[in-house]
Amino acid sequence: MRARATRSSFWARLRDWPRSPRGGSGPDTGQAAAPPRTLELPWRHRWDHLPKRTAGFGFTLRDYEAAYRRAAEVARTTLGHELWERAKRQGYLDLSSQLYPGLTYRLRVGQRIEVLPGPTTPSPWPHRYLCINPTYPLPEAEFFAHLYLYVRDHEAEVVRVAAPQPWDQSLGRTF
Repeated sequence: MRARATRSSFWARLRDWPRSPRGGSGPDTGQAAAPPRTLELPWRHRWDHLPKRTAGFGFTLRDYEAAYRRAAEVARTTLGHELWERAKRQGYLDLSSQLYPGLTYRLRVGQRIEVLPGPTTPSPWPHRYLCINPTYPLPEAEFFAHLYLYVRDHEAEVVRVAAPQPWDQSLGRTF
């Protein structure tokens, strides 16, 4: 009997989970309701309706400033102080390809990836730029740090999803 009560309690908590993020509070337990959830879940939304280069409707100037500060901290923490300072100073970071010897990827904050083949290395793509956009709006510096790790550690996945482009431009879902 106890196992059955535990299971039904588990399923009740699971069913009510979106309404009671702490699991143990809510109307079913007799305790006070939990405060509203502050955890962002951007993958649960569709972002196609937003204008490019914005974070979404209702984002204030103060929200943008806070997002830029957090993004710079994420980039510095992810890349390390030296690499992040070099990226800010030069405007780019170069990464050598592990899949294509002699090929270099030039990563620039807020821009497409530039493909730089060596003097004797042909490019595997017909165009010089690779376009990869985040799924949901992110600050440029934060996405730059994510992209650096992906190119460095998961190059095959980047090669699979990147769209070769004949021109350079700003990324669409960064701000």
